[in-house]
Amino acid sequence: MANVEYRGMNLVIPENDSEWREHFKLARGHKLMLRACKACGLMRYPPSHGCPWCATLEWEWKEVSGKGHIYSYEVVHHAIQPGFKEWTPYAVVLVELDEQRGKPTPDEALRIIANLVTPDGKPEAEAKVAIGKRVRVVFQDLTPDFALPQFTLTDEPPVGRVWSLPG
Repeated sequence: MANVEYRGMNLVIPENDSEWREHFKLARGHKLMLRACKACGLMRYPPSHGCPWCATLEWEWKEVSGKGHIYSYEVVHHAIQPGFKEWTPYAVVLVELDEQRGKPTPDEALRIIANLVTPDGKPEAEAKVAIGKRVRVVFQDLTPDFALPQFTLTDEPPVGRVWSLPG
């Protein structure tokens, strides 16, 4: 098993969990790699073996830009894990990546969940978080073969209507 420490917690990835083990190992190269179906070409997250749209079991890793916009988010005010206490409040974002937007249907797309951090890896201020704001992936290196993809805001114009929780 791979044991990685993150904010005082052990992240355990079993040896036979090839989906996540490879995903985080590829992230160590500061590349956001996702699985793409060899039959229909659609990418997916999380990195499962079978394509959720055509059920094919053949896939390949494909690099994506790591750019997108905040599709949804939540703000954590009560940290359950002690390592996140000093971070509260912090945002967890659902990012819709630019690649594959609106596919396989207008209501589905390629979306990833991660923390929203400043460029130096601290939690982004709650007041700056909003649906529609543009983001890019950043990587937090945890071991020589494990990195955690996270997102940070960019200066690009937002996508659609910008919305945030009332302050």
